Amino acid sequence: MEHESREVKSPTLAGLSDDSGRSLTSFDFNLRCLTPDRRVEGLLAFSSHDELDRFNQEARQGNRHPELFALYPQPDEEDAVEIRPIPDCPKEHSGDRILIRCQAIKFEIDIEPIFASMALYDLKEKKKISENFYCDLNSEQFRNFLKPHCPCVDYSSLARSAIFSVTYPSPDIYLVIKLEKVLQQGEISDCAEPYITMKESDSTKNKDKLEKLRCQAEAFCQRLGRYRMPFAWATVNIMEVINTATTNDRDVTDSESLKSGKSSSIDRRAQLPRRNSERYNTMDDQFCNISVFKPATITITTIFKQVGPAPKRSIKLDMSPLHDFPQACLSTELIPLIPVAEKSIRHVKEVLEFPSLEVYVPHNIYRSPDFYEEVKFALPARLTGRHHLLFTFYHISCQQKQNQSGSCETLIGYSWLPMLNNDRLQTGQFCLPIVLDRLPVNYSLHAPEKLPPQVPPVKWMESHKGLFNLEVQAVSSVHTQDNHLERFFTLCHALEGGATFPLRVREEKIPENKLEHELKLSIISLSSSSLEPLVLFLHLVLDKLFTLIMQPMVIAGQTANLSQIAFESVVSIVNSLHNSQELNRDQQGRNSLLATYLYWVFRLPDPPRDLQNAGSGSIPPAESRYSTMGRATAATVGNMLLQSRIRSSSNPDIPGPHTSAEDAEVRNILSAKGHNIPGSRMSTYVEVTNHHNPTGSTRPSNRKQFHEELALQMVVSTGVCRENAYKYAWFFFELLVKSMAQHVSQIDKNIVPRRSRFSNRFKDDITTIVSVVTAEIGTILVKQQKEVEQAEKVNISLAFFLYDLLSLMDRGFVFQLVKNYCNQMSAKSVSLPTLISMRLEFLRILCSHEHYLNLSLFFSSPASAPVSPCPSISSQGSGSCIFQEQQRILGLFELSQEFKQQHYLTGLLLTELSAALDMESEGGKVQRKAINAIYSLLCSHDLDNRCVKPEVRTKVAALYLPLVGIIIDSTNYLDFTVSDARSGKNKTGGPEDDLENVPPINQSVAMAIAGNPFNTLGRNVLVSMASMQGKSVATLAADTSRHLLVCFLWVMKNADRSLIQRWTVDMSPSQLNKLLELLTICVSCFEYRGKQSSDKVSTQALQKSQQAKLQLEEALLRGMGARGEMMKRVGGMDRTIGQRENLRWRKDLTQWRQTNDKQDKTKAELDQEALISGNLATETNLIILDLLETIVQAVPLADCKDSVVGGVLKVLLHSLTCSQSSTFLSHTFSTLRALVVKFGDLLFEEEAEQCADLCQKVLQYCSSPVDENRSQACATLYLIMRYSYSNASNFSRVKMQVTMSLASLVGKSSDFQDEYLRRSLRTILTYAEEDTEMQNTQLPSQVNELLKNLNSILSDTVKMREFQEDPEMLMDLMYRIAKGYQTSPDLRLTWLQNMAEKHNNKKCYTESAMCLVHAAALVAEYLSMLEDHKYLPVGSVTFQNISPNVLEESAVSDDILSPDEDGVCSGRYFTESGLVGLLEQAAELFSNGGLYEAVNEVYKIIIPILEAHRDFRKLASTHEKLQKAFDNIIQKGHKRMFGTYFRVGFYGAKFGDLDEREYIYKEPGITHLPEISHRLENFYSQCFGDALVLIKDSVPVDKDQLNPDKAYIQITYVEPFFDDYEMKDRLTNFEKSFNLRRFMYTTPFTKSGRPRGELNEQYKRKTILTTMHAFPYVKTRLNVINKEEFDLTPIEVAIEDMQKKTRELAVATHREQPDAKMLQMLLQGSVGATVNQGPLEVAQVFLNEIPADPKLFRHHNKLRLCFKEFIMRCGEAVEKNKHLITSDQKEYQQELKKNYNRLRESLRPMLERKIPELYKPIIRPRLENRDSFKRLSFRRTQEENS
Repeated sequence: MEHESREVKSPTLAGLSDDSGRSLTSFDFNLRCLTPDRRVEGLLAFSSHDELDRFNQEARQGNRHPELFALYPQPDEEDAVEIRPIPDCPKEHSGDRILIRCQAIKFEIDIEPIFASMALYDLKEKKKISENFYCDLNSEQFRNFLKPHCPCVDYSSLARSAIFSVTYPSPDIYLVIKLEKVLQQGEISDCAEPYITMKESDSTKNKDKLEKLRCQAEAFCQRLGRYRMPFAWATVNIMEVINTATTNDRDVTDSESLKSGKSSSIDRRAQLPRRNSERYNTMDDQFCNISVFKPATITITTIFKQVGPAPKRSIKLDMSPLHDFPQACLSTELIPLIPVAEKSIRHVKEVLEFPSLEVYVPHNIYRSPDFYEEVKFALPARLTGRHHLLFTFYHISCQQKQNQSGSCETLIGYSWLPMLNNDRLQTGQFCLPIVLDRLPVNYSLHAPEKLPPQVPPVKWMESHKGLFNLEVQAVSSVHTQDNHLERFFTLCHALEGGATFPLRVREEKIPENKLEHELKLSIISLSSSSLEPLVLFLHLVLDKLFTLIMQPMVIAGQTANLSQIAFESVVSIVNSLHNSQELNRDQQGRNSLLATYLYWVFRLPDPPRDLQNAGSGSIPPAESRYSTMGRATAATVGNMLLQSRIRSSSNPDIPGPHTSAEDAEVRNILSAKGHNIPGSRMSTYVEVTNHHNPTGSTRPSNRKQFHEELALQMVVSTGVCRENAYKYAWFFFELLVKSMAQHVSQIDKNIVPRRSRFSNRFKDDITTIVSVVTAEIGTILVKQQKEVEQAEKVNISLAFFLYDLLSLMDRGFVFQLVKNYCNQMSAKSVSLPTLISMRLEFLRILCSHEHYLNLSLFFSSPASAPVSPCPSISSQGSGSCIFQEQQRILGLFELSQEFKQQHYLTGLLLTELSAALDMESEGGKVQRKAINAIYSLLCSHDLDNRCVKPEVRTKVAALYLPLVGIIIDSTNYLDFTVSDARSGKNKTGGPEDDLENVPPINQSVAMAIAGNPFNTLGRNVLVSMASMQGKSVATLAADTSRHLLVCFLWVMKNADRSLIQRWTVDMSPSQLNKLLELLTICVSCFEYRGKQSSDKVSTQALQKSQQAKLQLEEALLRGMGARGEMMKRVGGMDRTIGQRENLRWRKDLTQWRQTNDKQDKTKAELDQEALISGNLATETNLIILDLLETIVQAVPLADCKDSVVGGVLKVLLHSLTCSQSSTFLSHTFSTLRALVVKFGDLLFEEEAEQCADLCQKVLQYCSSPVDENRSQACATLYLIMRYSYSNASNFSRVKMQVTMSLASLVGKSSDFQDEYLRRSLRTILTYAEEDTEMQNTQLPSQVNELLKNLNSILSDTVKMREFQEDPEMLMDLMYRIAKGYQTSPDLRLTWLQNMAEKHNNKKCYTESAMCLVHAAALVAEYLSMLEDHKYLPVGSVTFQNISPNVLEESAVSDDILSPDEDGVCSGRYFTESGLVGLLEQAAELFSNGGLYEAVNEVYKIIIPILEAHRDFRKLASTHEKLQKAFDNIIQKGHKRMFGTYFRVGFYGAKFGDLDEREYIYKEPGITHLPEISHRLENFYSQCFGDALVLIKDSVPVDKDQLNPDKAYIQITYVEPFFDDYEMKDRLTNFEKSFNLRRFMYTTPFTKSGRPRGELNEQYKRKTILTTMHAFPYVKTRLNVINKEEFDLTPIEVAIEDMQKKTRELAVATHREQPDAKMLQMLLQGSVGATVNQGPLEVAQVFLNEIPADPKLFRHHNKLRLCFKEFIMRCGEAVEKNKHLITSDQKEYQQELKKNYNRLRESLRPMLERKIPELYKPIIRPRLENRDSFKRLSFRRTQEENS
């Protein structure tokens, strides 16, 4: 029997033991010895509901984030609104810069000055790519040798550091270092010899020699110090040094850098300055990142002499990348650069680069600028024909001859090179002749090779042959080096009056009358000039052309209009620059050079001069060249809103710098005084034509304005010019805007109203241009699908054009343009997604305008601002908006026609959004774009300094109220995966996945089945949403849904509360439900997902459990200082992110990016991200909570209050399901308490199911490890109990629901923490004791009783957790708990289902099915009490055929609750369909377990119910399943294995409750004894270690013989045992394996104590065990309740063995398809001659003689009869075998026959001998204690036999 010495008693033992009446004081004490948590103050202190609401609201509003979007991750780059990148400021080109410092040049001997020069060479291009850098590293001593020749040394020549520039890096770039020495007598090899043969260290031997050499050197220096000779050279591969320095952090020697070929290839630089052109990117060299290598020191030890072996030496250089200018730097023109240093610092020189390929960068500064003969000189600014280079040639005498004077130079001759040829700088290679003696007169006027004959004749060396080779290279920003450009500039110069006629251009002369024609030709041919010079002089060319467009020219007295041809030339240049592969573009396809020109360089051409003074042109002063007007248009939206370079003055209270002209203008417009009324912020487009200044300008009408001329040219252009002008419209748009802005800046804005700034003609032109461009976009989309990208670019540039016009022109006019655009773009026959996408991109850009809010929302000053936050209405004469009361509130939340008229841009954008959501598009791109447009806008408002004040935000939010309507209507497009993706927590593999088949069940039960007790809403709600509309619309991607929802929440956060309240009151119930569903989705969508694990944090630790997560995150956040405070504690489901720091998480501060690459984030970044996402989760949920409160407070006004409260509660419960912060939880619990106080009766009456969920959620938080959450949950739970007791008078229901919740909670949750829940129970007890009002009622005692009960359930649960790893013990505990709930049907049902699920997981399908059958029987019991239908089962009796165990479900005891009592059997299973659902599940599980006969029995109960319901579809499928079951029986009948049974006995005090208990274990079919032994040994050895002992035999265990410190387990195989009468009914294999209660095992023994002995002394003990219930049952092990034993004498053992043999032979012989092998095996064992202890031996032992003891007569006779039957069966078997054998077995058959005959003959005398006494009249045998009904078969009398 079960022992009652359990340490912790459970209410589950009532059925098993007699302690059901025990006292619970132990628990009471147990609870009272705990310390309660801190109580929530003022729980019951509120006088009125309003006061409670006010208090809760104030608490919620405290410490909130004003900017929602600062917490929200930025969208991906491709989703952001287009911005125009600000082009780079014009600057002189420089490549990657490398600083090289010369440290030392060391030789073995030091005897004379050595001079170094270095330059870069590109081997591949075979080009020298830098000028020389000369470096003097000589000592003071050697410098003094040269003093006579250079008494004064320029400071710049002392530089030892040079900055080299490399534009096109390549592996073939070498630094070549040349060493020279002072010229001296002899061959180079002779001069170098001392360096090779001598060493400084051989001092004694060489001292004199060295001294002599020094003296020689000094002599040479004195005499020839001005002259040099080559000495040696060395090379360094620049790229290898850089690569080595990048990979290894050490000094580099050339033996490594030059000889090892292992240069690691580094990725090309992401942004090569202005060189990411196609040609550049297709260079096949290995690129190296020159800008980021580590500084390296190079030691060169390999030197090459000019001839012969190399001198021993080393050169030491430092090399490092350079980003900023160092101090004391000199430019290539030797101009000191900032920062200028003191004189004492040695200079660093910039070395001029000669790039290996063309460089396309315009000139921006004025610039007028050796194997051994490299010279650099500066040209004079004004070159004339007389400027030339003069070369003088000398002969140098190395040795002084005796008769010679001091000079060593002898003059040989001269040559020269004129600088100009036909007014053009001469460059290139020349070979000049040398003139001897003297120079001719006026020689400079001619080239030396073309010198005319002179008198006297000139003497030429080698008869006028070219002898002197030189190359001239120009580095100039003045001389173009291009014929076309030179011609154009020359003619323009003449036009400006800077030349005399006839004009000389190269070889030809141009008279004045031909000037116009030539100028036109030169303009046309401009685009033919080669790209490099065109780019170099681009700014100048464009300036000249724009001047020609604007200015009519007077040539020879005639006015020449060059506008058209100049415009065409501009278009042509723009086209060729865009088409060039060499030049790069930005992401909008804008050529970077042109963008830079427009942004930084362009200014209006000078106004046309009076026609008379055509001669006196003026050039603008150079310093004003770049004074362009700074504009906000190019700044990003973010910058505009955050940095706000130009602030609106729309609200006088908002401080803003009123400095720029635009500001003043805006201020004037807003002041709306006098003349400016029509322009009041937003003139509606109807009024466009009304108020125009007839002249259109304040200037004289004969003056041409550049913007007008440009617009005109765009309109009248034709052909290719027109095509290209519109193709690259961005350039002309930006040019127009820039010129208009400069025009506006020049006029007096106080006099000229905005309307009159531009002429009517100009406005018409602009309208035409916009129309043409729009048509162009349409044409591309219709005809050239491939060019969609081009259309997109044009569309974007058009949008930016109108965006800019909003700042300059009359807004009404611009809106008219927008309207035209939209109309035109709607009429196109293009696919709808493409059109919407285009219009969206267009509108997104327009709406990113800094004055967008002012354009959409009109309020002139706070004083006159409307009181209610209605949409504003701007009208002609009124400065304020009057709210018209007759407008329905509901209309505000819809996108009405009126709204679109009042808020033009917003209306357009919302219309597009609505259209986008209503259509399908590939991959949801269009929807994504539409949502991102709104999202970006709201984001900019949220972070805009102008919108900080709450009242301003309210007005802005009012602008987006229709968005709410759109979002509510689009609920069914949203992606619901967001709520299931929560860390896999809601993803269930249970039956819940099949959404069609969700049975109508009690939710907590459903959740218990599904494996997630906490998820109330989960999929069910979402399913209902998904099926809400029949429309099949592609759902939005999860992130897009999130963007849309965050917009909704932003509007809800900032909109006026009273307005929302009135809106919810007026809403239809269906709309309100949609709103609540939307809020549910929001909760799931913004749930806190926990921290991403970084590499340093083990990811497995995160996955182990919620508890591990808690500790980990706490550890991560502990070291965060102030931010650490923001997360008080993070735990399980209880995220605590609260405590917002006073920090605005502005986008520009947080730089939040969500990426999947965890690798690139540091721990601090992960912490920061978790912190921000935690704050986001809290803020979004608080917004939802605010809205729910608003809705609830409106309930008294609404008609359908019950459904509203229920709906709100649903959302609140769902939010409790998700991971939440403590901050949010405390506010949610406050709201829940308010709901209970205000609508308790409604909740407890109408929302029974939700109440159950509420209890479950609250109880779940009572077990939270976070103190704050626990204390709030306790307060809430106590309030629910108190309210249900005092107001709703249904405490019993709450009691039951709380008990059920606890059962569900502890039965499911693996990481459930009982100590916290106990503390909570103690706290609730304290509330009850401290509640003075209730002291005189029954409440405290009832609460006390309930808590005791909960505590005892908890204790059982703790026990359950101990045995988590022991499945049998766990099921026993669950069974006991379920048993304890016999009086609470709902709870018993829950636990039976919990057990079913556990069994199912372990693949014990039969037991799982049995649990459900018991559950169904329980339901049937209660249904039969409620309804008296014939077709329903009559309680559990009907289920007997399935299993007799089911009778225990019959509700017969006195304490059974009546089903009509409040809250009892209210679950969805206690219905007919619930019953059918349970039985169907059971049938399915029986089928899985192979018990097809049971399936039939189950369906016998289901079918009458289905027939009564006329459910023919279900009947059809039922019969189909039955047919399948019967087919399976036919096919698998005898092959099924139903289970193997073992007796397991536990012995030893270590087992506690289990000590001396015996169980029958049911294991899967074909389980061998070693398998179960191994399993149990494994498990229990973990508990007891070496103390565990397995008893191998089945002998009865003597407790006294056992070691008390050990734990013993005895395992024995048992077989089902049946009496003979039972066998009549148990015919099939199934019947012999079903409903088993008795099992048997046998133990052989002898009287001597050994188990085995001779036949005549072999006894056998049979043990029969009876279990408490029949197998299969709801668990897999059952207690043994009865044990019987009896012994068989040796002859009885022999009888049993012979009966068994005979039976086996009979079966084998008479099978339908006999198995020959099996038969032969049995025959061999029966008639084989050599069988030990075989039949013959048995007969000889027991039948040879008649026994002396008369008691054994009957056994003797029975054995004789057994042998008779045996020998007969053997004969049959031998005959049968004869027919089965093959031909080769004939001999074997004869042998068998012979053996059989021999056996028969041997047995015959024994078998024919009868005992005469047995055939006398009857003698009553004495039964001697063996009266067991199980042994009747051994006691038949002779009469019975006969």
